[in-house]
Amino acid sequence: MTTPSDETSARQAGGIQVIARAGQMLRAIRESPGGLTQSELAERLGLPRSTIHRILSALEDEGLVGSGPGPRGRYRLGPEILRLAEAGTRDVVRLVHPFLADLSARLRETVDLSVLDGGEIRFIDQVDAPHRLRAASAVGESFPLHSCAPGKAILAALPPSRLRELLPARLPALTSRTITRLPELLDQLTQVRESAVAYDYEEQSDGICAVGVAVKVAGQMMAVSVPMPAQRFHGREEECVEALLSLRDLVEKQEWV
Repeated sequence: MTTPSDETSARQAGGIQVIARAGQMLRAIRESPGGLTQSELAERLGLPRSTIHRILSALEDEGLVGSGPGPRGRYRLGPEILRLAEAGTRDVVRLVHPFLADLSARLRETVDLSVLDGGEIRFIDQVDAPHRLRAASAVGESFPLHSCAPGKAILAALPPSRLRELLPARLPALTSRTITRLPELLDQLTQVRESAVAYDYEEQSDGICAVGVAVKVAGQMMAVSVPMPAQRFHGREEECVEALLSLRDLVEKQEWV
């Protein structure tokens, strides 16, 4: 005999399952820049089309996904997801900024905080160096992942399947030193995984070098990097690496609330 308590537990379990499936759908859509149809989602997640349709309709009503015209429209993340992400980014910047400021004061160099944004790295916070000659990228600016230290640091922290989705077969050259061959980049990312440190030796901009590390903040993967003019960088790599790894360890030990 089914009791009211059993029915309540069953409803709660069903609700949790729906939330978990909605999360799977959002992640699958996030990882597919061109969007996914209902059929593609059903095949990728191994769920019935009716389940996909029901949950997608609810997500679309909330603005969390949006679809193109027609029955085979491709679903992409909706505007409400972007607003939620922006709010979360502001909170993370507020939490991490004091650590960036301390690192900048220690090294007397610019320190950047960045996140993965599609196939690029986007700068979301920065503390400027006190020097007149310094490296400074505007907050909100984006760089190709393969050409900069924070991009390589985050790429090295991703699973291989995600790398294949993010990296094109042909890598554009931004300077004469940019890595443009995918096998060469993948070899370098293996070294980054082993050392936890990524470098940019004038690969993004002539005259600018950088070192960066991936940092997990409140469950979100980010990168902290120190760019500077090449003439001040060479010979300071060890000092910068030690400071960055110390910051990473300190930030990842925090109990963010």
